[in-house]
Amino acid sequence: MIKTLKKGDSAYLVAPSFPIENKKEFYKGIEIIKNWGLKVHQNESIYKKHGYFAGDDNCRFLDIERAQKSELIICARGGWGASRVLEKNPNWGDGWMLGFSDACSLLLSKYSKGKLGSIHGPMISTLPNEPIWSVNRLKNLLFKGYVDDIKGFSLKKGVAFGEIIVTNLTIICFLIGTNHLPNMEGKILIFEDTNEELYKIDRMLTYLRMSKRIDKITGLAFGNFFNKKNIKEQLLLEDLILERFKEFNIPIVSKLPIGHIQGNAAIPIGFKGCLNGNEGNLTIDLLLN
Repeated sequence: MIKTLKKGDSAYLVAPSFPIENKKEFYKGIEIIKNWGLKVHQNESIYKKHGYFAGDDNCRFLDIERAQKSELIICARGGWGASRVLEKNPNWGDGWMLGFSDACSLLLSKYSKGKLGSIHGPMISTLPNEPIWSVNRLKNLLFKGYVDDIKGFSLKKGVAFGEIIVTNLTIICFLIGTNHLPNMEGKILIFEDTNEELYKIDRMLTYLRMSKRIDKITGLAFGNFFNKKNIKEQLLLEDLILERFKEFNIPIVSKLPIGHIQGNAAIPIGFKGCLNGNEGNLTIDLLLN
């Protein structure tokens, strides 16, 4: 049973992908969660470098294994490398695990193994740059067990109910064909990504369609893909979404505040929610002890 946190609980920091480069932001993030009353733990391996990774595969895997008894695991940063850890099949614990971007492979793997606790949200190095509402949202989720609704832009009307899966689009495509990809039947699926050209997004959405893994989702939403100033690209993306999913009789919402652009709303994976395509809202039902 997943539980809310309390002062004195442990937060274990891991670096499953690229090494920490901006130590100033990293330490600022640590101070934020320390001020919440959490006891921060980290292994020296978090500062290691092995090629472009934060330590070799076994080092990063063992660090994740050590962290499983803590109440909260927070990924330090993204990049690439977390999926390589999955080859060793981590033994997922019952606590919370927080990250996004490359860390989505870990979040999805944990959920696919029947464990709740994965949170798509700010990492320790990105937390200091989040707006106040986003930082407070994460704290409320962890300590009080609730989150406010978030609002996007309606592309297709309707109302969907189901467990929520939110992920980086590139990462979920890499997990197709592995035993770390959750069953998406009956789920509300939310994608985010960054620095991807439109034709690459088209290619990934087409691959997902051809895989048949998303045929029975109940709702579809999209977070941040482009900087807010890139209005033309956003409009082209929305046209692409409508074309690629025109035969899906489900609500579709875009522009949810989720992803790499600051304002990365924390979303717990696997909890029941409602995607309202009439209003553009996402609601999450949290029943925590």
